[in-house]
Amino acid sequence: MLHAMPSELEKMLSGELYVAADPQLVEMRARARTLLSQYNAVPFEEPDKRRELIKQIFGEVGQNIEIQAPFYCDYGCHIVAGENLYMNFNCVVLDCATVKLGDNVQFGPNVQIYTATHPLLAAERIKGPELAFPITIGNNVWLGGGTIVCPGVTIGDNTTIGAGSVVTKDVPLNVFAAGNPCRVIRELTT
Repeated sequence: MLHAMPSELEKMLSGELYVAADPQLVEMRARARTLLSQYNAVPFEEPDKRRELIKQIFGEVGQNIEIQAPFYCDYGCHIVAGENLYMNFNCVVLDCATVKLGDNVQFGPNVQIYTATHPLLAAERIKGPELAFPITIGNNVWLGGGTIVCPGVTIGDNTTIGAGSVVTKDVPLNVFAAGNPCRVIRELTT
């Protein structure tokens, strides 16, 4: 029996090398760009219109979501957001893989979430295929302004990431972590 070759979308979502120029992926990004252009143009005084657009952009979205414009993402449909999400101005989510945001997640301005990556070896990288690895951000997490979260990272519940941090590895729950690369500074207790 013949097995169908996986699509570039399937490869992308499963962490395999994929071709971003694939027509299906280009079309999906174009849809997201159109909706993001509309979202970023909606006046602040029209929260219902912004909410409706976010529901069209994101894969799943909880209640009480506030995302300050401008906001940018690759596909949008791979973002799963819980309740009470807040993103300050100029946040970027490259959601080539799934991005799961728990309840009560807060982003400072200029936070960047990168699921996308490229082969490290130049000979492979210049061939064009890319990679993507999912990111999970737990409940009650605060990402300080200018934080960058790299592909494949999980940040545990109740954790605070200091401004300007570059998160390259998983961060446990209930800690304050900061720096480049981001590291645990101390545990957080009640």
